[in-house]
Amino acid sequence: MRHTWRWFGPADRVSVDDMLQASVQGVVTALHHIPTGAVWSPSEIAKRQQQLAIMRDGTESGLAWEVVESLPVSEAIKTQTGDWRTHIANWITSMRHLKDAGIDVICYNFMPVLDWTRTDLAWRRPSGATCMRFDFIDFAAFDIHILQRKGATEDFPEDIREAAAQRFSQMTEARQKELAESVVFGLPGSAERLSMQGVRDLLESYAPVTDAVLRRHFHAFLEHVAPVAEDLGMRLCCHPDDPPFGLLGLPRIMSTEADYSALMAAVDIRANGITLCSGSLGARPDNDLPGMMDRLGDRVHFLHLRNVRRESGHIRGSFYEDEHLAGQSDMVALVAAILREENRRRVQGRQDWRIPMRPDHGQDILDDIGRGGQPGYPMIGRMKGLAELRGIEAALSHASIGIG
Repeated sequence: MRHTWRWFGPADRVSVDDMLQASVQGVVTALHHIPTGAVWSPSEIAKRQQQLAIMRDGTESGLAWEVVESLPVSEAIKTQTGDWRTHIANWITSMRHLKDAGIDVICYNFMPVLDWTRTDLAWRRPSGATCMRFDFIDFAAFDIHILQRKGATEDFPEDIREAAAQRFSQMTEARQKELAESVVFGLPGSAERLSMQGVRDLLESYAPVTDAVLRRHFHAFLEHVAPVAEDLGMRLCCHPDDPPFGLLGLPRIMSTEADYSALMAAVDIRANGITLCSGSLGARPDNDLPGMMDRLGDRVHFLHLRNVRRESGHIRGSFYEDEHLAGQSDMVALVAAILREENRRRVQGRQDWRIPMRPDHGQDILDDIGRGGQPGYPMIGRMKGLAELRGIEAALSHASIGIG
């Protein structure tokens, strides 16, 4: 695996020097300041590359921007409204500019409205560490009683509605505000803030968009962009829904192995591929991650390795971000499947045989706590996860084991 690290730019509390000290091999980043739907210009791409190239003391870092995460897909494209055709054309232009800059891999998602959803951004663990958590009852309380979304009550079973009503009745105003801010943090770009009415308006724009309609729009998007990527020698990789089940009445089309099989079949070329996120997919008990890697691995172009612990056996339920080797996903079996796929590619002579991986999320530990970093992206917690993943890879790649 190629060991990469997500970086949010110069404002990130993790510096270029920090990444080097974590022995990172490459960087995953994006131009978050550019409005969704606009073109990423060659000058802005080059500026980000230059920011990565220099350490604090002016020494060359040797780090390069290797994966884009993400080149955002606008709501107009997903709903096929407004300037959606122009946005697709701009997406392709940005893709060409990235290729000209030497960047070959683009991670993106097709999730409506929210890029991810959590109800707690710093949930305390018994050790004193903190992590992100999705509490299904808290979310129902937000949807029904704070957002007051039309039709929300009917979206939850009776026992969850009753528990949510009781939970809400016990919430202080401060907790209500914290919960609302935690949920809305998943809006694209992370820094955007909407009023509750603004969120309702966004959700209302999706009223006519069913799962089938969104999938049709997704496939239309792929038919435009994937052949261009193939011609350019680029790899596109769609991230799964997070969490991988329906929320807020919105459609969900990238939550299961069947969803990814449909993605691959829609435009059956290598450029049209997968970001296998073990955390997002692992939040569903029916997703077999090592099996998915074995069966779909030919088109896995990027890896997010993290672990979650589910708090029920239901498809829709609470979960939290566990330590990389402590959650319910079998990380050893998954890494073994990844190494098998890399070996297959190497034998085939594929140039992309080494799959870029980043340690996704992490618990805030030690000096992470109080550092004020991007939620889910602590320095020390991710470095610990990266070390654990490297340990698995080194052990499985040892000559006495013979996988890598």
